[in-house]
Amino acid sequence: MNPAQEVPPVYRAPMRSRRDDVGSGAGTVRGLAEGVCGLGGAVDPPPDDLDDAVALVARAHDGRTARRLRRFAEVPDGAFVWAREADGAYRLGRLTGPWRYDTSTAAREADLVHVRDCEWLPDPVPEPEVPAGTLRTYARGGRNFQQTHDAGIGAQTLAAWRAAAARAR
Repeated sequence: MNPAQEVPPVYRAPMRSRRDDVGSGAGTVRGLAEGVCGLGGAVDPPPDDLDDAVALVARAHDGRTARRLRRFAEVPDGAFVWAREADGAYRLGRLTGPWRYDTSTAAREADLVHVRDCEWLPDPVPEPEVPAGTLRTYARGGRNFQQTHDAGIGAQTLAAWRAAAARAR
């Protein structure tokens, strides 16, 4: 990245279902395995496009869930996302593609149907390298995909990305 360019935004991506019948780590396992980041909120019939998905989610779930879906879809490519595995390990990725609806049975079972391609680092990021702002967002709990606004979070996340990428070489 050119130093003159703006550092990409950083998001918390829990990938946890709001459904009680889905294990807390199922979405993260699927996201890492499939190279995606996403949200739950299955709808029938499957949507034709994002506008259709937002309307269907608003009817099947609620307006807040529909607004979260729209915000997720509008995050720029290249944005960083922090996820957490069931064992507490932190995973770092970068969004690399547009929103799409995954109609597979496995996606429905994990409740990770609204997805975007994501380049995940191959290994967890050691906790001492995870920015304090990210640690705080996960300590608060919750299941929402949300931007982290802490000062310096972008530069700190970029440094963690570069350090992990260098270790992988």
